[in-house]
Amino acid sequence: MNIFGNLGPVGLAVVLTVLLLVGIPGGGKLKPLGWWPTLILSMLAGSAYKAAGGIFKLVPDLVGSVISTINGVIPGVTMPALALATAIFILFKKLTTKQVGILGIFFWYIAAGAGGTWSYVSDAIAHLGANVA
Repeated sequence: MNIFGNLGPVGLAVVLTVLLLVGIPGGGKLKPLGWWPTLILSMLAGSAYKAAGGIFKLVPDLVGSVISTINGVIPGVTMPALALATAIFILFKKLTTKQVGILGIFFWYIAAGAGGTWSYVSDAIAHLGANVA
């Protein structure tokens, strides 16, 4: 039984964005999103943004620009190295859930282009996002 019908990729992107925007700070009847839920939801949001296109294409374009800038500053840095460095940063740096949400979206795009295990995880998240839509 489907309560809301088919969300579609754009609807999923909107819903996940609203969930992250209002769920991270909390303040309502539900507790604020924790660290892991924020990371997972931000990765799902990244896959939804990619699938939705349109105005949501701004996020992938921004992340692509950051990756190009990093490669311009440090020539020869591979996508797997950027993915691992980002994962290490997320896991070891004390971050607010807002920062985790932003970096989770960033990490998803790097992981998708890294190949190997990174891309399997990324593809699984993208597939899950498509199935939820």
